[in-house]
Amino acid sequence: MIGTIRVEIRKSVSGKSGKNPISLIYSISGIRKRYALDKLIYPDYWDEKKQRAKYIQQKDARKLFPHLLVNELLTELEINDINDVIDKVKVNIHEIENKFEALKKPFSSQMVIDELKFIDSVNPKTKKEEPTGLVFDFIDRYVNENEAIREKGSLSVYKSVKNHLQAYQDATRNKVTFDNIDYSFFQKFQTFLIQRTKKNKAGEISPMLNNTTIAKALSTLKTFLGYARKHGIKVNESYRDFTIKREKLEVIALSQEEFDSLLQEDLTDNKRLGKVRDIFCFACATGLRYSDIAQLKREHIADNLIKLTIKKTKTELTIPLNSISASILEKYNDLNKPLPLISNQNLNYYIKELCKKAGINQPIEIVRFYGKKREVNTYAKHDLIHFHTARKTFVTLSLEKGMSAEEVMTISGHEDYKSFSRYVKVTENRKKVVMLKAWGEPIILKVVK
Repeated sequence: MIGTIRVEIRKSVSGKSGKNPISLIYSISGIRKRYALDKLIYPDYWDEKKQRAKYIQQKDARKLFPHLLVNELLTELEINDINDVIDKVKVNIHEIENKFEALKKPFSSQMVIDELKFIDSVNPKTKKEEPTGLVFDFIDRYVNENEAIREKGSLSVYKSVKNHLQAYQDATRNKVTFDNIDYSFFQKFQTFLIQRTKKNKAGEISPMLNNTTIAKALSTLKTFLGYARKHGIKVNESYRDFTIKREKLEVIALSQEEFDSLLQEDLTDNKRLGKVRDIFCFACATGLRYSDIAQLKREHIADNLIKLTIKKTKTELTIPLNSISASILEKYNDLNKPLPLISNQNLNYYIKELCKKAGINQPIEIVRFYGKKREVNTYAKHDLIHFHTARKTFVTLSLEKGMSAEEVMTISGHEDYKSFSRYVKVTENRKKVVMLKAWGEPIILKVVK
């Protein structure tokens, strides 16, 4: 090689991100010309002696660079990419020099740099960029296309993910594109979500999202990428290798004793709570969601069976009436609809009042994790009960009464055991009931002295 090459970072030039551009300086006979490599790097990741980017283990980097957020720390893949660009430019310079020498043509440092720029123009360093905002536009498209067939609440999580992605892009100044949502992106995005904070009315800062909510957001993003791929969008397949850790949540359901206390509570002087109790207990005895009780009509009920198409899954269910559900329906024979109607919001509010009145106040410990931080709060059970608790109660009590999981699933409409198992709370009482049903009552043995 005739000329000399030096690679350095331009410390005098720094972008908003705090990164510096990398330049190559090519010299012949003391005439120096600078060539920008179109790469940025934090100064701490640059090895001046070796004139290369250096990788630092994440745990060490967090200690060395406390001024950087975890999601700003460079990955080994990013470091290798920078060094690959440096090596490629050096190879191109060597080939340009060889070409000039083969032609026996004198050349200067400017001529080499000009030839290097020409190579770049013929062979662009980067492929055609994805249109700005394509990911966000496609999320909007997904929501719009599914509004007619999906429940409104089930689509709200996609809107939340879009907001989180936009916040991530604004905070890191890294464009969110289908091509760069890879395994590394998921790692950084997860860290970003863990670090997001909010300020309460008192001005105190606290984490915005717990690990369960973050896992749901990441899972939704994976689902969305699968949808985009099926619609011809080229995505980076490495995102599939990212494993989402899910924490087990508490199953809040009524025990048989608590359910009986609701049925026996004297509400003759409170017609409002009386209606609330009937709707809630009917759901506990059938496993129906609020959306299906709201659409229930008299033509859906015949021969002691409820037959209707479930709103969420669009599947038809047949639910046998039992003594409790049938007696509740009997109370409202004079109405056009099988049950009185109360809005879901008011119903959830009144259910807490009802359960408190019935003495359902067992202290329940709720544990949530915010990153590594463990947060524990204790609540009276009535404060944790809402309408969906009825569905969990139906599953739990049905199992305790000796029904098999398969039998309960055919009534509740759960399509696979994985989703069903989240609602199953195997209690000591259930073990006892199933054991006695299978093996009979134990014989009390006399102790021989």
